[in-house]
Amino acid sequence: MRIQTPVLPSRFENSVIRFCATIIGVVALSSSVLAGVPAEVAERLGTDLTPMGSQKSGNKDGTIPEWTGGLQIPPANVTYKIGDRHPDPYADDKILFTITAANAGQYEKNLTETTRAMFANYPDTYKMNIFPGRRSCAQPAAVYAMIKQNALTSDETPDGAGLTGAIRGTAFPIPSTAQKIMWNHKLKFRNFKVTRQFVAAVPTRGGEFSPYVVQDEVLQSYSDPTKTDVSELGNISLRYIANTIAPARAAGNVVMVHETINQSEGSRKAWVYSPGTRRVRRAPDIAYDNPGTNSDGLQTVDSFGGFNGATDRYDWTYIGRQEAYVPANNYRMEQSDLQYKDIFTAGGHINQDLPRYELQRTEVIEANLRASVRHLYPKRKFWIETDAWDVINTSQYDARGQLWRVQEMFASTYYEVPVCAGVGGVSYDLNAGRYLVGGFTNQEPPINFFADELKEDRYTPDSIRRLGVR
Repeated sequence: MRIQTPVLPSRFENSVIRFCATIIGVVALSSSVLAGVPAEVAERLGTDLTPMGSQKSGNKDGTIPEWTGGLQIPPANVTYKIGDRHPDPYADDKILFTITAANAGQYEKNLTETTRAMFANYPDTYKMNIFPGRRSCAQPAAVYAMIKQNALTSDETPDGAGLTGAIRGTAFPIPSTAQKIMWNHKLKFRNFKVTRQFVAAVPTRGGEFSPYVVQDEVLQSYSDPTKTDVSELGNISLRYIANTIAPARAAGNVVMVHETINQSEGSRKAWVYSPGTRRVRRAPDIAYDNPGTNSDGLQTVDSFGGFNGATDRYDWTYIGRQEAYVPANNYRMEQSDLQYKDIFTAGGHINQDLPRYELQRTEVIEANLRASVRHLYPKRKFWIETDAWDVINTSQYDARGQLWRVQEMFASTYYEVPVCAGVGGVSYDLNAGRYLVGGFTNQEPPINFFADELKEDRYTPDSIRRLGVR
């Protein structure tokens, strides 16, 4: 049996999505789904679907525009050279309207569970400024070609723990199960070698914070342009290092991860260097629901970036498509004239004058904990923006079945690559009234998506021992 895609023509969305959700749930339980899609279905990529697999046309009332190629090069209305901040090509756009707790009911069908929770918890201060839709996401032509090939050949392993027949870009551009949608997020195109310096912080209710400054880097083997299939990667999708350089009490702590593709053939490999002991040790606890580095316990390891790591503790269900107001084209939040104190504010959430929200198509999937295992979150929901297959909103439940934590990720298109990626994110603990921010680079050097100096032999225990000396 072969089910094609939750990507549907707009005029059928409301009536057909419920049917697709039911069918996809059945397919998810079957190991008999064939690899890839038929050639005639793959031909939809670049025609009625974008090369990444989202619906190319706009919606019925035009509030979601047609995708016409995105920002494939620096736009003509900005002055940009590699190494600069990214000037906002949409700086002249005006706010269409603002959603507050007072009028949120009017927009209920287009609010995610994340934003509904924020309005309920912060009715006097949380708001969303809604801007015109700008479908800016784009990727290189060579990646588009590989995505089309992936559509024909990619498949999950029978146990769902790994995948075959894909490389470099979206693994399942025309997905048939919820877990394949999550694979698209985990293995989305990020470019091959990337370095950045970012800030994370946990503001008090009064708005005070002490920023963590982290230098991190990734060698994304899955995006290596010399590779032709995932089988060439030695079961490692990426190699990652995060080196905390401030404040002094945390400086010199280094984390290194070799991310496993097929979890049934070996779990994630991780190491930490502690300047206190001057030793590197294996760190099997950098996985699942252990507290994230520099998170003050407000985020689990596998919540970094919305979701990462193994999916094997959950059963995954496709809920349906939602046209939702989510963060998009947040160039303003990247700029160096914006001070961290102006973003990370008091009152339980970031400064909501800054994010830009647009109406976008999202796929909604749910993860429910399997009976035989444990996790801090028995239930989780994810809103994946379909132009980039990027987790953009999440909600996480506690053992009582109550909504506990939610996340928002702020995205833009880095048009010099091009690649669709984040400019920062926030995780809200609704019970504690506190939040964690991470990934912001305003007073740091711009992200380098062309870090050709990174080599595979850098990602060793000896290397992080040398990095951690302070």
